[in-house]
Amino acid sequence: MKIIKRPNGTEDILPAESRDWQKLEEFLRTTAGIFGFQEIRVPTFEQTELFSRGVGETTDVVQKEMYTVTAKESVFTLRPEGTAGTIRAMLQNGLLNEALPQKVYYILSCFRHERPQAGRLREFHQFGVEMAGSALPSADAEVISLAKQILEQIGLKNIELKINSIGCPNCRKNYHEALRKYFSTSKECLCGTCQERLEKNPMRLLDCKVESCQEIAKDAPVILEYLCEECRTHFEQLKENLTALGITYVVDPKIVRGLDYYTKTVFEFVTTEIGAQGTVCGGGRYDGLIEQLGGQPTPALGFGMGLERLLLVLKNQGTELSQEKYCDIYFVPMGKEAETKAMQLTAELRKEGIFAQTDVMGRSLRAQMKYADKLHARFTAVIGENELNQKETMLKNMKTGEKISIALDEKFVEVFSGIEIADRLASEIQ
Repeated sequence: MKIIKRPNGTEDILPAESRDWQKLEEFLRTTAGIFGFQEIRVPTFEQTELFSRGVGETTDVVQKEMYTVTAKESVFTLRPEGTAGTIRAMLQNGLLNEALPQKVYYILSCFRHERPQAGRLREFHQFGVEMAGSALPSADAEVISLAKQILEQIGLKNIELKINSIGCPNCRKNYHEALRKYFSTSKECLCGTCQERLEKNPMRLLDCKVESCQEIAKDAPVILEYLCEECRTHFEQLKENLTALGITYVVDPKIVRGLDYYTKTVFEFVTTEIGAQGTVCGGGRYDGLIEQLGGQPTPALGFGMGLERLLLVLKNQGTELSQEKYCDIYFVPMGKEAETKAMQLTAELRKEGIFAQTDVMGRSLRAQMKYADKLHARFTAVIGENELNQKETMLKNMKTGEKISIALDEKFVEVFSGIEIADRLASEIQ
């Protein structure tokens, strides 16, 4: 019978790989907590209107990439990103009525129908943070500082911070007109999607991935020349804050991000380690989103990191996040009574946090010892009829070959714990 395979654009995370995921997620939670962010969990699917209204109807995400499902009379969409659902949850549950700023983070799966490639999947996982309530550039600097600390402390190399300001709706009006005038002279050379966007949202042309459109866009007007006084001041203060924090940056006026809710500050951390898709973190301000989703006008900002991309960069760099946890002791039972005793001792050790295992396959003595070696067990203990009668066994150090007699009584767990700790300390010193 033919084996059913996973859908294209998805990945299986196997036990050997999940250790790195767990280590990364643990680090993300800890670091976000140091900055005062608390975890929020939201549904995997939302009303489709949430994304069309929040993310933007002219974005690639809404136009081409969303997975939308009709269930009886209802239409839902699997979340393509984390911000819209998080803001919806904050609004619906009254978090924005509490003391500001509200600072939350999430680790979740997202879904986009696009061409799979290195670091880009149809189901991917994202760590993100959202801060609501502050309009100050110092909030921008804090969020960027959090992203930088995460990327540096997990060991990423060749990472560069790029920043830009895309202004507010007021100063973007003149910029949009300048873009329309510029691109109109080459309209027939633009892709079909960009021709449609030219009137509705010309800034989206700067984010097009079609090579011919990118070539046309390289000499397009720069948004920084059209900023109003408020947006210009905000951007200058952000740069001063980043300098004060010792954060190196490059101003890149071509960064507009791919979602319509962004205003003022936008930023990306990029790397050359994974080819063309080099962005490992992206974010910025979205001061109008909360009002757009039905709330009171409230400034907000955040960022998202793709976990697959982070792990891919770390792998390419040869950076190890975690090490395999090896078995502390493997019991080798011979006979029914010995199996029962081994099961009891294994259970007692596990209650104390010791990684203990015993045979559940009915293997021979030789096969069990071979399996214990595959597990990289630190110690083995054979339990047979003689050991049960004498109420003691020999504890074998699988690395040194040394054997120690240990009683099979109520003090076994206590005695073994002392031996195991002493052996671990000795290994660390060596």
